[in-house]
Amino acid sequence: MEKEDLKIINRGLEDEMELSGYRLCRWKLVLVSLGGLCTGGFLFLLLYWMPEWCVKATCTRTAVRDADVALLRSTDEFKRWFRARVRIMLAPGKNPYDNLASQTASPQANDHAHNPSDSAPEKITRNPEDQHVQIRYFTLHSTKYFWNDTIHNFEVWKGLEDLNMTCSSIHSKHSAGLNKNQQEYRRFFFGLNEIDVKVPSVFKLLIKEVLNPFYIFQLFSVILWCTDAYYYYAMAIVAMSVISIATSLYTIKKQYVMLHDMVATHSTVRVTVCRGENETEEALSTDLVPGDVIVIPSNGTIMPCDAVLICGTCIVNESMLTGESVPVTKTDLPNPQRDKKGVDGDMIYSTEEHKRHTLFCGTNIIQTRYYTGEMVKAVVVRTGFSTAKGQLIRSILYPKPTDFKLYRDAYLFLLCLVAVASVVFLYSLVMKIINQEPVKEIIVKSLDIITITVPPALPAAMTAGIVYAQRRLKKVGIFSISPQRINICGQLNLVCFDKTGTLTEDGLDMWGIQRAEDGRFHHSEEKADDKSLVTTKFVSCMATCHSLTKIEGQLSGDPLDLKMFEATGWILVEATEEETAQHDRIELTYVKPPNQLLPPPVISPEQDMELSELDELSASYMIGIVRQFSFSSTLQRMSVVVRQIGERRMDTYLKGAPEVVASLCKKESVPEDFAEVLEDYTKQGFRVIALAHRRLESKLTFHKVQNINRDQIEKNMDFLGLIIMQNKLKTETPGVLEDLRRANIRTVMVTGDNMLTAISVARDCGMIQPQDRVIIADALPPKDGLAAKINWHYADKPSKHLNKPTKLEEMEIIMEDGHSETRPQEQYHFAMSGKSFAVIIEHFQDLLQKLVLHGTVFARMAPDQKTQLVETLESVDYFVGMCGDGANDCGALKRAHAGISLSELEASVASPFTSTTPSITCVPNLIREGRAALITSFCVFKFMALYSIIQCLSVALLYSIGSNLGDFQFLFIDIAIILLIVFTMSLNSAWKELVAQRPPSGLVSGPLLFSVLTQILICLGFQIMAFFLIQKFDWYSKPDFYNCSDPHHMENSTNSTETEEDENIMNDVNTTLFFVSSFQYLIVAIVFSKGKPFRQPSYKNWPFVLSALILTVFLFFIMFVPVSGIYEFLELVCVPLSWRVAMVLIVLGNTLVCVFVETVVLDVIFWKHVFSRDKQGSYGVSPAGPTPQEGIDRLGSNCLSCLCYRRRKVPKARYMHLAQELSVDPDWPPKPKSTTEAKPAPHPDDCSYQIEAVS
Repeated sequence: MEKEDLKIINRGLEDEMELSGYRLCRWKLVLVSLGGLCTGGFLFLLLYWMPEWCVKATCTRTAVRDADVALLRSTDEFKRWFRARVRIMLAPGKNPYDNLASQTASPQANDHAHNPSDSAPEKITRNPEDQHVQIRYFTLHSTKYFWNDTIHNFEVWKGLEDLNMTCSSIHSKHSAGLNKNQQEYRRFFFGLNEIDVKVPSVFKLLIKEVLNPFYIFQLFSVILWCTDAYYYYAMAIVAMSVISIATSLYTIKKQYVMLHDMVATHSTVRVTVCRGENETEEALSTDLVPGDVIVIPSNGTIMPCDAVLICGTCIVNESMLTGESVPVTKTDLPNPQRDKKGVDGDMIYSTEEHKRHTLFCGTNIIQTRYYTGEMVKAVVVRTGFSTAKGQLIRSILYPKPTDFKLYRDAYLFLLCLVAVASVVFLYSLVMKIINQEPVKEIIVKSLDIITITVPPALPAAMTAGIVYAQRRLKKVGIFSISPQRINICGQLNLVCFDKTGTLTEDGLDMWGIQRAEDGRFHHSEEKADDKSLVTTKFVSCMATCHSLTKIEGQLSGDPLDLKMFEATGWILVEATEEETAQHDRIELTYVKPPNQLLPPPVISPEQDMELSELDELSASYMIGIVRQFSFSSTLQRMSVVVRQIGERRMDTYLKGAPEVVASLCKKESVPEDFAEVLEDYTKQGFRVIALAHRRLESKLTFHKVQNINRDQIEKNMDFLGLIIMQNKLKTETPGVLEDLRRANIRTVMVTGDNMLTAISVARDCGMIQPQDRVIIADALPPKDGLAAKINWHYADKPSKHLNKPTKLEEMEIIMEDGHSETRPQEQYHFAMSGKSFAVIIEHFQDLLQKLVLHGTVFARMAPDQKTQLVETLESVDYFVGMCGDGANDCGALKRAHAGISLSELEASVASPFTSTTPSITCVPNLIREGRAALITSFCVFKFMALYSIIQCLSVALLYSIGSNLGDFQFLFIDIAIILLIVFTMSLNSAWKELVAQRPPSGLVSGPLLFSVLTQILICLGFQIMAFFLIQKFDWYSKPDFYNCSDPHHMENSTNSTETEEDENIMNDVNTTLFFVSSFQYLIVAIVFSKGKPFRQPSYKNWPFVLSALILTVFLFFIMFVPVSGIYEFLELVCVPLSWRVAMVLIVLGNTLVCVFVETVVLDVIFWKHVFSRDKQGSYGVSPAGPTPQEGIDRLGSNCLSCLCYRRRKVPKARYMHLAQELSVDPDWPPKPKSTTEAKPAPHPDDCSYQIEAVS
């Protein structure tokens, strides 16, 4: 692939892809058509499965701009191929934003707006040149990619954000809306505003399902069996396939319908669209395009698009996107151009940066607030699949494949089975040629070996354990939208937890307040609703600085705001629309203290006249909220502008993270012991919020305040004091974390709270042991020519009396040889803030992975930083789980191997798992079930592999004497034994507790391969022994001369092939191998169906025990009691009693050897001595570094390379490699009170950094 013709689309995004262009080639199409006909359509199927081959086989390479077909390959680890047909459309312009000014001013364009019969191009312009612009585009995953001549590449038009507009330009250029012509023109590019989840027809789904390679192989098998007169078995497989396909179609159809219904609620609603300054019209939401201005109705609606508020305020329920059930207040977008500073501080609009001003598609507008005579307006920013909800639906419709070692190894194992089948195929071919059998017989019987070796029931058997685990999870309130991830949960060795609402109670309790005046702290006070405090600025700040609102008479909003407001005892009053209009009010929300808290009234004669209608006692303390700057997790603060009734000047109140608030206050107003007091509270685990106040200048009028930037308001504040809130641990938190610690599953806290508070909570819940040291990494960005640096210091000193090491030492990471580092190391954890994390990512990439190896507390983390942390942990080969309440954790929940949302809301569609009980007890439950499902998958795979090899061996031995298994023998084995055993052996539930070791991560592991190979050799040995032993007896008759007593088989001519075949089936060797192999299936099923430590013992699985018992009794019964009807049906012969007893002895010997090798040799000797380093917990590995399955994987890979092909050595898990490096590094961990600086590398082209430690 020539690099100059290779384009990159979606660069830097999750769906980044390489793009190359191709033109259809007629002679290649003819050749492919002929090849397809000659191969009976198999070539067509192959090209259908392989998009890359299809394009290269039918097209020739060309420049991307001239391509008829686009071939795309994802740049992620999966390297998936896609093809798309490049189409051409005629449009009046090349860009959806071209010539908007001229179109707006053109009277000709508007003249055509009234005529609905006019085509869109005619309505827009009369310029003939613009009517025939050809635009090349292709559609992939519900996204249109348009060719752009400027950048010589395809790109996606997402919406107004493509223009990189500033906030002021949205107000100045886009607040009037679009006329009809402009809207029609843009619809050429953006299409209808709908998230169109098309529910495929059953016929379409059926064709897609049937063309699956597995079902094609089954079809081939059925045709082959019918050719060989195996009608009953063929019909049984067809029946199984029909049931499987029907079940699959029902499930897929149901998922499509559910997804369709989920988006249908807002797909088509009626909206009011602005057409100029004062004109509005009713329209369908599907007609909206980016740039339209819509009016948000006062009674609320469900948003049909993403839009930015330019006028008014909305109260929104965003639970569909964020999982946060608390209503959020959205304010209008700031307009810096109207500010006195002009355009200074004008920012480029971004839905992420300005989400507090953006209404997202699918969210529910509960109510709106607006000023007299003004409507609540919003500019449409994105439509259709480009919206936030559209992207979420796309991620569900087109998910990334699950990358898990088990599934990769499963394909390798199938290749091994195919290799075995090929060998036996050649053997049977040679044997039948030597025996001079007919050509048809040679072909059919040889191909039959392949269908025996690769079992058709394998996929169904593999998914059985997952389906059962999913049902058990539902019983404990855990639901999954990605069942395949249940297996991955069995490998989790690190779990990240959000703090508030996850580890701790959702609500906060007021512990007390500590006011500050004149730069000094008062003594802490328990209550804020004291009469002596009601007139203070501190209580006024508590009463006004929040985002609470009344919905149907009930206070609603953030739980923290709610607790804080309730602690004051004040009352919130919202002015009605009539009151606002009557008094021309500018304040929409008021707060006032209750009468019982007030001192005797002193009413000033200068107060407003309308106050006479209000309660005189509380009127003088009534405060109106003029403007609200919503809480920002990035800024870690919120503020309000208020006016006390009767006052001319306004005030600003601010609350937020203490460090942030203190930095915005006048230095003299912040107490000198601020840091010490704050540290004292945070060490005790309290949540601390700081308050501040500022008296605004009298020249700031209402209208100026509405347009001023928050940075101009939030400065030169006076520090008011601290609110101390108690965030209690959930009762189950310490116990769950202790269970995880004992299971060697590392736990990490990721929170938006204060660092010292987070460290305190981590100690309280057992995430950090009392004697462990916590090293804070305080990273500072480059400043004034100085390089970026990290200051290291200890958060606190560990208790001196706790000298005994814990059972699971934090720093003891086991190396490859199974021995821990002898150098004594102190147990430590790293803690850092979101700001430090950002600096380390940018300037200390070499240190980042070393820090996350022992990082336990990550505080003040923004939502995107949580996702970055999960990605970093995964980059060092951890299997990462993420547990959060869904509010700010959606990105991390989606990115983790196993995301567990504690929210039952629609945000659960972003998380693979959702718990209906808001408790972290779901985490160990999920891991236990994951381990059980993983072990079940291993058991089933091993059993199915042994079943294939045993049956293949039986058939190969019978082929050597010109015989075979009968149709009903195959039927009995595959239906009565195999399927019954497979679906019952998968029913073992999870073991009741988490153990220290993890199951192997894949099939290519030492214990599993040893188990499979030894069992194959044992079964092979006993079958061969029975095969040769029977031929040594005097009564043994050769199959060619065997004369069955059943007259049915003696009918027809002696030359009949079918008669010969039936006669060859009914012989001593056939009967012997049938009984021996049938018992071998049961033996390996019992041996492989293990219980502890990951599953309940098999004897508790009564369906499996009952099935195995019934089959064993039945086989012994027909062996010693030859019922003629059964023998005729199964085509068996009656052998002497002495040989039946000998077969019993062979079966008993086989059983004893299998059990001994599996339970004694493997589980006791090999597991403890050879694979001991792979068994986590054997050396007390702590959650700081669980041992990976490296020894297992290495041995397994070597074994597989002997069986299949030479394979490169499997690299170590990255975090193991880091642990080895750090164990011999004398300068690690960094010394307290030392500094690490990042120095640019000497070569300017090299962007790496040299780490320099400075004490």
